[in-house]
Amino acid sequence: MKHFLILFFFFTLSLKAQFQVNGIVKDAVNQKGLPFASIHSNDGSNTVSDVDGKFSITSKNQISFLTISYVGYQSQSIAVDINQLYYKILLQQKTNSLNEVRVSNINPALAIIKKTIQNKTKNNPQEKLNSFEFKSYNKLIVTANPDSINGKIDSVFTINPFGKHFKKLDSTDYKFKQLIRKQHLFQTEKVSHYQYDGKRLKETILGTKMSGFKQPVYEILSFNLQSFSIYDSKYELFETKYNSPIADNALTDYNFKLLDTVAINGRNTYMIHFKNKKKKKAAGLEGILYIDQDNYGIAKAIMRIKGILDISGTHEFTYIPEENLWFPFQKKFKIVKGTNDDDINILGGTIQFDGDIEDNLRTRKRVESDYIYLYSQTSNFDVAYNSPVIINKPIVAVELKDEAINKPESFWEQYRTENLDSRSQKTYLLVDSISIKKRIENRLNLGRKILSGYLPFNAWDFDLRKLISYNNYEGLRLGIGGITNNAFSSKYRLEGYGAYGLRDYNFKYNLGVGARVDKFSNTWIGASYTDDLREIASTDYAVEPRSFKIYDPRSINFSTFYRYEQWRIALESKIIPNTESALILANTFVTPKFNYTYNLNGTLYDKYTMTTASVSIKWSPYSDYMQTPTGRIETEKRYPKFTFQVTKSIPGALNNDFNYTKIDFKGEYLINHLDGQHTYFLFETGGAFGDLPLPQLYSISPNNLNQETIFQRITFAGKNSFETMFFNEFFSSEYVSFQFKHGFKRIYLLKKIKPAIDFVTRMAWGNIKNPENHIGIDFKPMNKGFFESGLEFNQIFNGFGIGSYYRYGPNHLSDFKDNIAVKLTFILDLGI
Repeated sequence: MKHFLILFFFFTLSLKAQFQVNGIVKDAVNQKGLPFASIHSNDGSNTVSDVDGKFSITSKNQISFLTISYVGYQSQSIAVDINQLYYKILLQQKTNSLNEVRVSNINPALAIIKKTIQNKTKNNPQEKLNSFEFKSYNKLIVTANPDSINGKIDSVFTINPFGKHFKKLDSTDYKFKQLIRKQHLFQTEKVSHYQYDGKRLKETILGTKMSGFKQPVYEILSFNLQSFSIYDSKYELFETKYNSPIADNALTDYNFKLLDTVAINGRNTYMIHFKNKKKKKAAGLEGILYIDQDNYGIAKAIMRIKGILDISGTHEFTYIPEENLWFPFQKKFKIVKGTNDDDINILGGTIQFDGDIEDNLRTRKRVESDYIYLYSQTSNFDVAYNSPVIINKPIVAVELKDEAINKPESFWEQYRTENLDSRSQKTYLLVDSISIKKRIENRLNLGRKILSGYLPFNAWDFDLRKLISYNNYEGLRLGIGGITNNAFSSKYRLEGYGAYGLRDYNFKYNLGVGARVDKFSNTWIGASYTDDLREIASTDYAVEPRSFKIYDPRSINFSTFYRYEQWRIALESKIIPNTESALILANTFVTPKFNYTYNLNGTLYDKYTMTTASVSIKWSPYSDYMQTPTGRIETEKRYPKFTFQVTKSIPGALNNDFNYTKIDFKGEYLINHLDGQHTYFLFETGGAFGDLPLPQLYSISPNNLNQETIFQRITFAGKNSFETMFFNEFFSSEYVSFQFKHGFKRIYLLKKIKPAIDFVTRMAWGNIKNPENHIGIDFKPMNKGFFESGLEFNQIFNGFGIGSYYRYGPNHLSDFKDNIAVKLTFILDLGI
């Protein structure tokens, strides 16, 4: 989901309390920052310094003095001057620091963590309690602290051979400071009802309000900033999962240190610092656990990642005496800029950070984005537990009620944990007015459609995939088509397209109608007629509509198609949790558009009819889904994903010529590593059992031209195609293929040349039954296997790159150069 938010580009992000004190805590001798020092104010507010020793403490009341303590150091109290914004605190080491922390050579933190792990079950509310429910109020803002901005009007000069000359006045900082004094850049509020019935946790959004939008951006509402539970074996921070510091194997991944003892809710807790043991460039999880000295439950937790972004998540708990349990009370989340040389866009540009280095020579001037940050705070209330909880529609994790969008101000006054300050009030007024003036909401919806491959016009969405394409059979193909949208009807739809090939001089078209029979499961029934071309021996999953591509590299070089005239009835639904499913009945008349005849028991078929029933299911077990007033959406695509399809012919029905069953399966898995690398696995298999002509078999996505030299074979690489396999070289009635691709971190050669190196290896095995039945086309069986590997240097310049691939193994060719394929690559990085 965070990738979708690239569309959300028009906002660029401290929840500024009435009183705020900033500073840094350092060792008085070596001047090094002291991480996780305890800072307490006179009114009872407290915080800890970050990994660099920096801190910020806020309070509703005026802060008159601070007390700073750190294990092994002498505590220090300082008076706070209302006119001083930043403090540098230097602490002196105690001479007997080791004796105060340890009574033996054994690290006491390890014993505490072991007991915390042993007691997880009885301290985890989702394990100990039979059920619970509560309401929560969340406020998320994108803002900056005006006091951190210089606000000067600078003079800009140019330098030439004749000297230094005044060019203009730069008032950017001044204008930004004046803006941020009045308002935040973005703000949203949400009230939710959480329910846990002993098996599952569901969030029902009762009310939502988003600056600049009449209809909320659903993906922002469901964005998972931090884990709900601190006891999960994998802790999630900004949609990246890390091994938890209290996972069963945490002692192998983390170092622990006892820092102090702190009282929370009147109970004594151990303050333990943890840090990932792995010393590599990838950002590692680090933080503080406050552990109850009696029951070893977590009373407070601070989780932090510091790298290209500085991300912190805080969990606070309240103690329930009758259950001897710490229950979640409040969550806080913050993102600021970390150490990075490249530009960063997150939340679709809601937070935009510019690179630190300009021309690799000099430090650039700080700009507005350097001061911006995102802050989210969630408070829980009306907690009830161990009473019957009935969850309606439990198959979705998040549900947005229809009536939640336009709540009156009285609703917000009831649920807000504190009144909006003047900046927050003005944010709604000013951002809403800017949004209306610049038609931001309309532009976002337009961008959302375009990224899906459609261009909306009133009640009709034009299909951008149908406008223009090219292949070696049709030549240039021109067309027009689309589908009706909600402006036409939310219950019925019309769709269709028409296209014409400038080389084959033939017209192709499709007409279809559909009706929604259930809103919650997004169940549609539809009928259509199609007269078009399709690539031979290709696999199309009914639950995977063709994605929008600016170009399709394989079809440009492909020349063997079959024409199909098809009547089709389909039932599509998401009624099963985490799945998309389709049931299809089809009658298809096929005419191969190349020299081909199928010999079945002496009967020759150069055209034929197939009547089939198909079931297609796509299962995404770890993806997150949200039920919205307009239907169910997959808010975060997570892996693995599995797709399964069975097609069975219906003997004797509507002139069906063949009796067969076809089974197809695909599994995908993507791992995004913390250091920016990624690993992708793709497994595919399929089998056709019975009588089936070659156009309906498998060719496993070849993408190589049968030309004499390497340079004559240079084309664009496909996404998951076999780059050294020639078109129509192999056909199979059953096959297995596996692909592995690992993307390394981008290499910075020059300012605008930063290639991303990907290593790819592919392998496949196939077999064809009765090859003698297929007449008119020469091909080889793949029963000895096919292997290729290659390197891709992607995104060298403006998305373009180059890849080189080598073919080896049993199907290695005798002429060495025929085993090599060089391809151009192109990646349009829209962040989706």
